[in-house]
Amino acid sequence: MTDALARPILVLEDSDEDFDTLGEVARALGVANALRRALDGEAMLQLFHAASAALPALILIDLNTPGMDGRDVLAELKEDPARRAVPVVVLTTSTSDRDVRTCYERGANAYHAKTLRHEDYKQTLSAVLTYWLKLTVLPGGEAYL
Repeated sequence: MTDALARPILVLEDSDEDFDTLGEVARALGVANALRRALDGEAMLQLFHAASAALPALILIDLNTPGMDGRDVLAELKEDPARRAVPVVVLTTSTSDRDVRTCYERGANAYHAKTLRHEDYKQTLSAVLTYWLKLTVLPGGEAYL
């Protein structure tokens, strides 16, 4: 396993069903990166700061989580110049223009609305993981899949 594959994917998601779907899609794609889950914003920031030796490969955040929500987490994640290059993708049910604008202003690399149809959501997750882990070269290495 290379260093790049050892880098985890951090996930802020309070829905068990959505997290399980992500795991299912990641396995189907052969993603070797560990999925590290946080149920709320504070736990996500702890995961992020604990990964100081090796930056995560990707961060996926839901906006509407208990306690500190994804909007505030996003702002904090992108505050640290040394870690700003880590891609942060928003996956949420909100299609509010205000949320979309806020997230991009705070440094989101992409914003995707979760769909109600399970198969459509799986396609979105597949596209996100393929793009960020296979097609994109990120600082510190090659594509990861």
